[in-house]
Amino acid sequence: MTDEGTAMFRSLTPRRFAALGLAACLVAGAAATAHAAGDAVKPPKQSWSWSGPFGTFDRAQLQRGFKVYKEVCSSCHSMNLVAIRTLADKGGPEFSQAQVKELAATYTVKDGPNDKGEMFERPGRPADRFPAPFANDEAAKAAMNAVPPDLSLLVKARSYERGVMLSLVDLVTQYQEHGADYMAALLTGYVDPPKGVTVEDGLNYNTYFPGNKLAMAKPLNDGQVDYSDGSPATVEQYAKDVTAFLMWAAEPKLEERKRIGAFFMILMILLAGFTYFSKKKVWSDVQH
Repeated sequence: MTDEGTAMFRSLTPRRFAALGLAACLVAGAAATAHAAGDAVKPPKQSWSWSGPFGTFDRAQLQRGFKVYKEVCSSCHSMNLVAIRTLADKGGPEFSQAQVKELAATYTVKDGPNDKGEMFERPGRPADRFPAPFANDEAAKAAMNAVPPDLSLLVKARSYERGVMLSLVDLVTQYQEHGADYMAALLTGYVDPPKGVTVEDGLNYNTYFPGNKLAMAKPLNDGQVDYSDGSPATVEQYAKDVTAFLMWAAEPKLEERKRIGAFFMILMILLAGFTYFSKKKVWSDVQH
């Protein structure tokens, strides 16, 4: 380091260091935001029932979301990590055991080998996982020109760039619904490409997808799925419902985790108070 550099370094007070650090964060955040805005629009922040430390899933929404998944999404996407029986578990859609058994029987599952060493097909059971729509990735690619991703963990795996400053805010507020916001926005983000933008054959323009071009065609349309509870049969409602269901599929123990976390936070607060007053009592007669 030169003499000038040494003098400059020594002139930096802690306050100046802090100011420089804040400036660097602002510049980095602006750069990240500009980069994100260059290829995709940021998904709008949604309101989810499971947000916050005491949030829970909406049972009716999960059941509607499963209906959308079964009637629309399952024709292309697998959900290999989710067992059918979990639809009856507490904290999830909470279908009855009879409903789950009846649902499982509607699937055909490949099993075996039998006594002759041959594979065979049988009706599904609650213990089975949701069968994939294609035998393998090559079959999926031949039919769809791409391999549709498995949906088991997709909502937890996807996110979007929010910039440094908003990321710091998220750490404080414990906002963890980025993937759900992105998924709901993606499902509603199909629009005609802007003028001057060419979309190649086999691709579709989406406002929220990085690069704006993806192989999946628009999956949802108004009136596509009938709801028996009177909920709006709109693309926006379908998108939120199926996103909520996929969030549960990715984290089926979310409600239990939050209950345990809240219990231990309250316990720690009580122990801290007990420790403080014990200290006051024990050392009250000691001169400091």
